[in-house]
Amino acid sequence: MSLTAIMNNALSGLQASQLGMRATSTNISNVNTPGYARQNVSLAARILNGQSSGVTVESIRRVTDSFLTTASLNAKASAAGSEALYEFMNRAQVLFGDPSSGASVFDDLNTLFAGFAEVAGDPSSSVRRAGLITDLSATFNEFGRLGDEIQRLRAEADARVSHAVGRVNDLLAQVVRLNGELQRGQIADDSTGAENALAQVTDELAELIDIRVLRPSSGSVEIRTADGLLLAGHQAATLTYDSLGAAHPGRDYSQILVQYGASPPQALEGHISAGEIRSLLDARDIDLPQLALEVGEFAAKTADALNAAHNQATAHPAPASLAGRNTGLLAADALNFTGETSVVITDAAGALVHRVDIDFDAGTYSVNGGGAVGFGATVGGLATALNTALGANGTAAFANGRLALTAAGGNGVAVVQSETDPSDRAGRGFSHVFGLNDLVTSSSPQMFDTGLTTADAHGFTAGEQISLRLTRPNGTIASERTVTIGGATLGDVLTALNDPTTGFGAHGAFALDASGELAFTPAAGKEGIRIGVLDDTTVRGGTGLSFTQMFGLGDQARAGRAAILSVRADLAANPQTLALGRIDLAGVALGDTLTGSGDGAGAYLLQAAGSAPTRFDAAGAFAATTSSVLDYAGRLAGDAGRRAAGAERTRDASLTLKTEADNRRASVEGVNIEEEMIALTNYQQSFNAASRLIQAAKEMTDVLLSVV
Repeated sequence: MSLTAIMNNALSGLQASQLGMRATSTNISNVNTPGYARQNVSLAARILNGQSSGVTVESIRRVTDSFLTTASLNAKASAAGSEALYEFMNRAQVLFGDPSSGASVFDDLNTLFAGFAEVAGDPSSSVRRAGLITDLSATFNEFGRLGDEIQRLRAEADARVSHAVGRVNDLLAQVVRLNGELQRGQIADDSTGAENALAQVTDELAELIDIRVLRPSSGSVEIRTADGLLLAGHQAATLTYDSLGAAHPGRDYSQILVQYGASPPQALEGHISAGEIRSLLDARDIDLPQLALEVGEFAAKTADALNAAHNQATAHPAPASLAGRNTGLLAADALNFTGETSVVITDAAGALVHRVDIDFDAGTYSVNGGGAVGFGATVGGLATALNTALGANGTAAFANGRLALTAAGGNGVAVVQSETDPSDRAGRGFSHVFGLNDLVTSSSPQMFDTGLTTADAHGFTAGEQISLRLTRPNGTIASERTVTIGGATLGDVLTALNDPTTGFGAHGAFALDASGELAFTPAAGKEGIRIGVLDDTTVRGGTGLSFTQMFGLGDQARAGRAAILSVRADLAANPQTLALGRIDLAGVALGDTLTGSGDGAGAYLLQAAGSAPTRFDAAGAFAATTSSVLDYAGRLAGDAGRRAAGAERTRDASLTLKTEADNRRASVEGVNIEEEMIALTNYQQSFNAASRLIQAAKEMTDVLLSVV
């Protein structure tokens, strides 16, 4: 072997050893760097003309395992998503308070019903009456606070979605930049720097959305969603999202749009199934709205149970007038009542002055025990008949959905249910249906079992429109349609809504049940569809109520109820007008006393309202059921806790899986100090050996030169 060959062999060894020591030193210095994969120097003998000519560095590569990397990315997405969902569910649970601590809406409710029992024993006490109004107000204020706080959580989730979308755009842009560095590094046989930086970017990106990292033949990487949607390659996709700020029940959020190059934008929601963004969307659009619906149903049915009792009671002296709530009914609507009820006029001392008994089954009324007189079987027909029957003792009027009864001459008016055959329309008595003596009021309908049928006139103006959006559980839009009002009956409106082409018949069916409540039944395979109201220009006659308001369509109508309930203003201003007595008409004649200041029978009815069977509609995670208000409170507390506990278990399991996946990945990619020190020693010895070979070649050269 020539001296030149010896020198070349030695120099190649020096260079290889230097690269090896540099890679090993880099490994050691990054032993605790997250996402760092150790570098491995690949050496091979260099052969020229069949003879050994030193050593060559074939490549410097990161030590990775594609299977473990994919598993780690998936685990990161699951862990980050479950952590985000747990955070919101835990905070939502805290809103309800601890039922055992005496500082929760459930404790307020128990205090309220206990207060009814106390005032029943001492109905003339102004202090107890005032305390009862305070407890009532506190309870419904707490319902409103719960509803508002849930919406604030939704708004926060929405803001975090917006921030996360911006971060995804930044990371995708970094992927494109690192792809360029990766290709240049591969040409130089050392792309480890770009590879490590890319690994850190993909790790962070995987926490936001579930991704797949692919390596096409070009040498760069492609980032795709789990179902294959391209997000980054030679260029980056752009995600756009418009955050709407404050939330309210039924708020229709915009979608996250993704556009790659010149391809048309498409919704991202249907392409992601894990990661922080997915969980934020689920919290904002599913879990928190479901809790809001449950709270709305709970608040409304608590109010309805109290109103049912208060409408069976009366104050002493009876009020001069009973002004009902806006029912959404029209004068031409069919009565659809059964049973019997009575309207009585009493003087200031509580003595019976005038009496009108109504028999809905027979369609007749009688005055002061006189003969039966027929009346029209419509709401307006009844109001006209009542006005006639009251004569000089009072008036009855129905306008803009409201029924009002007024006594004349300083007297009072009350409505009394029959004990043997009580009046009923869709499960409510006459006074309760019209809200003549409601205890709790609101600015929009609380109950949606209207008592209407498909044969009733719809009462809307032809050409008015209802715009709805059906959304799948993953957040993608199933259908958006605008239905125009036509025909004459509610059945015609339902036919238009159920049209498979211009309506929503391809996704399910709208129908009125026996109580006149509107329900949507999804078609097979389309379960979980949510209904959102985009716009509704309909107005039913002079009531001012739209179709969606009257029938409780969409979250705004149902979840929004919690925030708009309050004690009736005149009762709050004067607790002495609370209806805490109860009239019994059995064997009563004109002039007999019906009410007194010591009568607390009505208060006992109010106390019993907490445990009375109440029909609850399907809301959130709850199916329709008949339960008491207090039992439903327990279910609601349990559901809030269940969601938080379930999210916590999922989070813990996901974190355990992530730790295991990261550990397995680190066992392959991570740096082992002992192994690296051994490798460093070997490279140092190799470097020393190559140096001695050069020294020997130099000495041989010197000897040869001295001989010459």
